[in-house]
Amino acid sequence: MVEQQKQDPEIPYLTRTQVLIAMGVTAILLWTVAKVWLRFGNVFLFKWEWNPIDFLWGLAVGMIITCLSGVAYRLWPAYRQSADYYLELVLRPLAWPDLIWLGLLPGLSEELLFRGVMLPALGLDHVAVIVSSLCFGVLHLSGSQQWPYVLWATVIGLVLGYSALLSGNLLVPIVAHIMTNWISSYFWKMQQR
Repeated sequence: MVEQQKQDPEIPYLTRTQVLIAMGVTAILLWTVAKVWLRFGNVFLFKWEWNPIDFLWGLAVGMIITCLSGVAYRLWPAYRQSADYYLELVLRPLAWPDLIWLGLLPGLSEELLFRGVMLPALGLDHVAVIVSSLCFGVLHLSGSQQWPYVLWATVIGLVLGYSALLSGNLLVPIVAHIMTNWISSYFWKMQQR
């Protein structure tokens, strides 16, 4: 078995404070883009309402994504190396309570923009799901060697996009996204202990 080489970071490692600020700033920027697009783009926000069944569907989709990510991590060496690089950059400096923010901030802001605004703006069809998923994937690019992670994020974007379309409720991808981030980050941090 060939031992994998660790990628040197293309951007310097961040401190806990820098990661938290970056997450907060990114969430505010995505939220702002979504609000401006809603205000001036003549689009509507995808339906978002509390429904216990859709909440449970969101949990189920989140578990499916987490399991698929685990399989990809084990079977696809390029993805494993890319994911480890990304997670090392983002998760390593965070304390355990910070994982709450890692679930909530991206889960809410990214879903608001990519599924909540972009899907309706692009037509609520297959093309809209594909384009929004590609944009979602590119958002996760943290270096020129990170294409496997971007490709995987694009696939996850497809799952989240179709979960919104099939359920008719933005709550499903929001819950799935938050749960995926929480569970994946928890397991990654446990593995690094």
